[in-house]
Amino acid sequence: MRRLRVITPRRQSGFTLLEMLAVIVLLGIVATIVVRQVGGNVDKGKYGAGKAQLASLGMKIDSYALDVGAPPNSLQQLVDKPANASSWAGPYAKPSDLKDPFGHAFGYRYPGEHGAFDLIFYGQDGQPGGDGYSADLGNWE
Repeated sequence: MRRLRVITPRRQSGFTLLEMLAVIVLLGIVATIVVRQVGGNVDKGKYGAGKAQLASLGMKIDSYALDVGAPPNSLQQLVDKPANASSWAGPYAKPSDLKDPFGHAFGYRYPGEHGAFDLIFYGQDGQPGGDGYSADLGNWE
């Protein structure tokens, strides 16, 4: 006797369009939450890096002052030798050191109102004044 094999149609397995859309929407919601959290931390990190860079640039100005006898008239003198500085042993800084993490120039004043020189990090907005991540910090604080 020969057995007959009955072939039953199989149901195809896979995802429906509705299931795919539900997963895409959920991924979009999760991505939005993550981007908002990371975006806030980027500004916080840049502000912290600006504070550290302010201290580092202040030390470079002090090194210049020890070699030359006085702080520079402008921050550019940390990079390029001034004509009247015979004991200049620089460069003391790279051109990129003169910009804060937000891409703005540091404020500099010689002679300073708070010490031999004033070095100012203007924060995220690059303008005097402000609150939060736009608050100013000086080397005297």
